Amino acid sequence: MPCFNAQSTLDEAIDSILKQTLSNFELIAVDDGSTDQTANRLQDWAGKDPRVRILSLSHAGIIEALNAGLVACKTELIARMDADDRAHPERLARQVDYLTEHPEIAVVSSYVEAFPRNKVQEGFRRYVEWLNSLDTPELIARDIFVESPLAHPSALIRADWLKRVGGYQEHGWPEDYDLWLRMHVAGAQFGKVDEVLLEWREDPDRLTRTDSRYSVENFLRAKAHYLCQGPLSDREAVVVWGAGQMGRRISKHLERCGAPLVAFVDIDPKKIGSVKRGLPIVSADDLPIMLKKYQAPVVLAAVGSRGARQLIRERLDDMGLVETEDYWAVA
Repeated sequence: MPCFNAQSTLDEAIDSILKQTLSNFELIAVDDGSTDQTANRLQDWAGKDPRVRILSLSHAGIIEALNAGLVACKTELIARMDADDRAHPERLARQVDYLTEHPEIAVVSSYVEAFPRNKVQEGFRRYVEWLNSLDTPELIARDIFVESPLAHPSALIRADWLKRVGGYQEHGWPEDYDLWLRMHVAGAQFGKVDEVLLEWREDPDRLTRTDSRYSVENFLRAKAHYLCQGPLSDREAVVVWGAGQMGRRISKHLERCGAPLVAFVDIDPKKIGSVKRGLPIVSADDLPIMLKKYQAPVVLAAVGSRGARQLIRERLDDMGLVETEDYWAVA
């Protein structure tokens, strides 16, 4: 019996939830100290449908609201959705079926569609395309340090996994990406239903555009933190491919986490042979020789320009390196 955790309310979103073909669920609407007509509208919905339960809080922010919703949920599966999105009528049924068929999966998401189309910015459109391309547990795990690989409001999560990792936490970076990374490091696997089951609203006022926790710098902090807790925890040497802006920025946070950085790789002849952050910049041709000097070295691909990730992957694959064992893409 999934339990919904909504931030606030819009009639359109609640209506789409209550039209789910899965009959056995409860909708917990978390009202995080609203000052408009949200409370009244929630009361109206609760009066019309016994599946709607209202949780009213003094305004404390998204993380407190999410955790309050989790405490209120007494089910084995918890579905997330924001109040301005729209759920496909089969969303819950398809996701419950997926988790039933794949007991090893901790979280299942789905394809998403950004709307309204005339307001979807190019960057968000590209992100959704990338998100939807990660449709297997292997692809999600491969790219989890690139960007958040699941749309948070599309997720159906096993409650025992949420309890195991301590629910949502405040670290000064995105709470959803933090949860996925924390679960990944703890051994969780993620799945995705290859159908559009959520319409994800584009809005210039959404938290991801207005809250500093969602800045690029804070995403990099999150990546560095969990890279050091996971893939880099027992490595002797870390090489960052990319001596440009992205490589420089993430290396700063990796260094603060204690990662054993030894060099940068770049293809720009003007950079090769110089030094960045006190470390040498070597050519891609010299990388295999450098890696042989260390036990279990790791390469992090940190070039943000479009198309660079795939080109670096091809080059590293040609060197005989294995992704998610010998190297990770982090941009």
